Amino acid sequence: MAQYNETTVTQAVLDSLANCPDPRFKRIMASLVTHLHAFVREVDLTESEWADAVQFLMETGKGSTPNRNEFILLSDTLGVSMLVVSLAQARKSATLKGATEATEATVEGPFYWKGAPDVPLGANLADGVPGEPALYCGRVTDIEGRPLAGALLDVWSGDGEGNYDVQLADPPTMRARGRLRTDAEGRYYFWSIKPSAYPIPDDLTTGTMLRRMGRKNWRPGHLHVMVSANGHVPLTTHLFVANSPHIDSDAVFAVRNSLVVEFEKHPPGKALDGRVMATPYHVANYDFRLAPAREPAMAAG
Repeated sequence: MAQYNETTVTQAVLDSLANCPDPRFKRIMASLVTHLHAFVREVDLTESEWADAVQFLMETGKGSTPNRNEFILLSDTLGVSMLVVSLAQARKSATLKGATEATEATVEGPFYWKGAPDVPLGANLADGVPGEPALYCGRVTDIEGRPLAGALLDVWSGDGEGNYDVQLADPPTMRARGRLRTDAEGRYYFWSIKPSAYPIPDDLTTGTMLRRMGRKNWRPGHLHVMVSANGHVPLTTHLFVANSPHIDSDAVFAVRNSLVVEFEKHPPGKALDGRVMATPYHVANYDFRLAPAREPAMAAG
């Protein structure tokens, strides 16, 4: 008869995976069990602490909605999201034998909303949204600098007061979001606002955790962008505002030096795209470089 105790239970759980038909899933679960049991032993976890942890996860699930995933926010603030993103891009770089100069990826965040409207080049994604106007422009190219015509940019951000549309109403109305495609020379340009630093939501479990950890819940100003093109690896990334407050203490550990952009301030007048601005505005110029998608393996024989 089996005898389970603090010495034998870990190996018993690992042995129970013997007939798992999926090798990858088996490896993941075996490692999870090994590290989780080691963690419990290391901190000598009590029954009440484990009950609190289970309740914490239950509350995290209850607080998640289609437009706000509290589990993603929890993953982000623990650095797990950024670790997974970084490992994925390192894997792709290794596939290309280190020859990639692709734009660095970063976390998606909890506020992506699929189905943003398609807009033409030069559109204002943030018409009527609080904040200082900003013209975003640049090119989308491959890693050799060749332009990618028709590349898709899916863009979203908070407003100049640090609020995302999904935080402002229930049900929310889309704003400061849009999808646009590059021209024949791989160029893109659109208007939005200069993003402001903002506190991530702290009204649910993630906020409780951060307060108990003695951590701040602020993010530097940033714009979210997903970039994709046929035959290339899709990219999810940010453009960070240079010198933004909290640029050195991002609550989700997502800042990368290559993604920090200067927002040049201009007086009222004709902008680069011909639009006449009655107020001062900013210009942020950034080129996105996409890695080639891995070619499928050739059939044997």
